[in-house]
Amino acid sequence: MSYFEQTLTKLQKSSPGQPEFYQAVQEVLESLEPLFAKEKKYLEHNIIERIIEPERQIMFRVAWIDDQGKVQVNKGYRIEFNSAIGPYKGGLRFHPSVSSGIIKFLGFEQIFKNSLTGLAIGGGKGGSDFDPKGKSNNEIMRFCQSFINELYRHIGPTTDVPAGDIGVGGREIGYMFGQYKRLTGRYEGVLTGKKIPWGGSLARTEATGYGTVYFAQNMLTNNGQALEGKTCVVSGAGNVAIYTIEKLYQNGALPVTCSDSRGFIYHKSGINLETLKQLKEVESACLSKYAQIHNDAVYTPVSSYPAGRNAVWSVPCDLAFPCATQNELNQADAHELLKNGCILVAEGANMPSTPEAVEAFLNAKIMYAPGKAANAGGVATSQLEMAQNASMIQWSFEEVDVRLKTIMKNIYLTASETAQEFGQPHNLVLGANIAGFRKVADAMIDQGVV
Repeated sequence: MSYFEQTLTKLQKSSPGQPEFYQAVQEVLESLEPLFAKEKKYLEHNIIERIIEPERQIMFRVAWIDDQGKVQVNKGYRIEFNSAIGPYKGGLRFHPSVSSGIIKFLGFEQIFKNSLTGLAIGGGKGGSDFDPKGKSNNEIMRFCQSFINELYRHIGPTTDVPAGDIGVGGREIGYMFGQYKRLTGRYEGVLTGKKIPWGGSLARTEATGYGTVYFAQNMLTNNGQALEGKTCVVSGAGNVAIYTIEKLYQNGALPVTCSDSRGFIYHKSGINLETLKQLKEVESACLSKYAQIHNDAVYTPVSSYPAGRNAVWSVPCDLAFPCATQNELNQADAHELLKNGCILVAEGANMPSTPEAVEAFLNAKIMYAPGKAANAGGVATSQLEMAQNASMIQWSFEEVDVRLKTIMKNIYLTASETAQEFGQPHNLVLGANIAGFRKVADAMIDQGVV
C-alpha cells in the first residue's frame, strides 16, 4: 500500500461517513504523486497528513423560532481548514444536504482554489442544514441572527471572513452582518457578498459565472479557438449559471440549457436571460414556468431523465458548463457529451464531475477546467471586496471586472505551466492541484509545526 493509500485509509477511519471529503482528498493526492517524486521535502515535513486535517472544526446548535411560534433546531458548521497564506476564506451554505462531510470537502477544495488566485486568503467553509426555501423573511432573519450569535466568536476581518454560497445571498449576509455589528459594536469587513450600499463590491454577484467563462476563453484562445458561435449547455439556474449564461452571450456564444432540482430547459434558439432572471432572482419559481412563457422551449422534469443520468448533458453542444452542484455529471454523462462533440468542459460548481467523468475527459484530451481553477472568480472577488473594505473605498464595476479577468488568466497560466512542467500539458487537474498545493505547503514549512 502506497503512502497516499495509507493516508486515505487513515482518514476514512478518523473521519467516518464523509464520502465527498474522501473524493476531494483522493483527487488531490493522486495529482500530487509527480510532485512528491520530484521534491522530498513535503514528505519530510509530513505535509499531507497536516493539510488534510482542518486546523479547527466548529459545530453548534442553531435554535430559532418560526412564524407559528414553534422552536426549530438546526446544525451549524464552520471548518477553518488552513490559514498558512491568509485568513480563512470560504462561503456559508444553507441547504438540507449540508453535513460535516460536505463542509469538509468544500473547505478542502477552498484551500487550493484560494491559493491559485494568488491572493492572501486561506481555506475555510461553513453553513447549516437550514433550508431557506419556503421560509418567510422574518424566519430567515431569526435563523441568521441565531446562527451568527455563535459564529461571531470565531470570525473577523483578519481571522476568518465567510461569504455566501448556495442558499446564502445578499439578504442572508445582511441579516448576519447586522447581528455581528450589534454583538461586537464594530463595522468591519467580516463578511463578503454584502450589498453595495454597505460595503459590497460591484461585480461580486457576477464574478463566479463571469470568471468561469473567462477561464474557458483562455483555454480556447490557447487552442486557437474562440467562444463566438459556440453552442453551450449550462446546468443550474442560480447565481453561477445565470451569470455564466450572461457572459457567454456577451462573447457571442449560444447557451441553450439551464436546470434546477426539478428539471431542465432546452431552448434551441438560446436561453432568454431576462425570463430566467425574473423566474429565479425575483419569483424563485420552478423552471417549468419558463416553458409556459416560451412555447419553443422544452421542459424535461427529473422524472423523465434517463436512468442514472442527468439529461442536461444529452443536448448536443460544443462547450459544457456544470454550474449546479457536486457530482452532477457522471461517467455516462461524460461519454454522452464526448459522443455529441463537446470539446470543452469548464466547471462553475464545486466538484460537479465524478472521478470517472473526469477520467473520461482527460483520456479524451478535451479541454477540461476543474472547478478549483475555473470557478475561483467568486472567492477572488470576495478578496477584492475585503481590500475595498480595508481601504474604505469602492471600485467601479469595470475596475473589478478587469482585475477578475486578469486573475482568471493568471490562474489558467499557472495551472497550464505547472501541467507542462510535469509532462502532462492537457491535464489542468494535475496542474491546478500541484500549483495550489505547492504554495500552501511551502508556507506551512516556513511557519514551522503549528
